[in-house]
Amino acid sequence: MPDMERWPTTRLLSTAARLVEISWNEKLKSIGLTHAGVIAMQVLAAKGAITQAALAEVARVKAQTMGTTLARLELHGHVTRHRSDSDRRSHVVTLTEAGTAALAEAVKLEQDVLSPVAVDTARLREELRIVVRGLAGIPAPEQAVQDDGTELSQG
Repeated sequence: MPDMERWPTTRLLSTAARLVEISWNEKLKSIGLTHAGVIAMQVLAAKGAITQAALAEVARVKAQTMGTTLARLELHGHVTRHRSDSDRRSHVVTLTEAGTAALAEAVKLEQDVLSPVAVDTARLREELRIVVRGLAGIPAPEQAVQDDGTELSQG
């Protein structure tokens, strides 16, 4: 690789993101998942059964893109979709037991991606959350104060 000392921060960040995503996608492929599928399953694990449209909105993707992702997840038994009782035009998506197990494996694989790199992943995560919050206009969480009077990050 060329001399990275001269690269702007944005190039370092985008290159790192691409390399991490490529590595993670290769690992996910071994268990029949994609990055998009993991995101959908994480939302379902956090929120429970929700409509396909709401899932797409939370994941910040187009409904058509989410439909493709869910079709693959459904084919592998990771999610189920059924028509909503209250609105027959919508589908409610639910994470299955197999999906929960696959998600747990995906989390382990994600941790493996950076294991060969000498980096403080907790600090890296915090710095990236700060960048995302700042650029997305999301206010920082309130700071908790420890017994000694120092601030404790809640992020």
